[in-house]
Amino acid sequence: MAVKIEKNTIIGEVLDIAPHAAPLFFAIGMHCLGCPSSRGETVEEACMVHGIDCDSFLKQLNHFLEAYEQSEANK
Repeated sequence: MAVKIEKNTIIGEVLDIAPHAAPLFFAIGMHCLGCPSSRGETVEEACMVHGIDCDSFLKQLNHFLEAYEQSEANK
């Protein structure tokens, strides 16, 4: 996997690298992804604000990105 998202990764960077990951953020209540302040937050900060377990979310997010990357490579 080329990209691994960490707790200190900025949400804007995640969305710039992988805009297809936005639904995962929406699914846990992070609906303001286009707002300037949310794009500047780290994944950990956003999880804390939304009451989400960061480690669990990161595992899900990285698994999703890895599966997406593999799917694209197999096309």
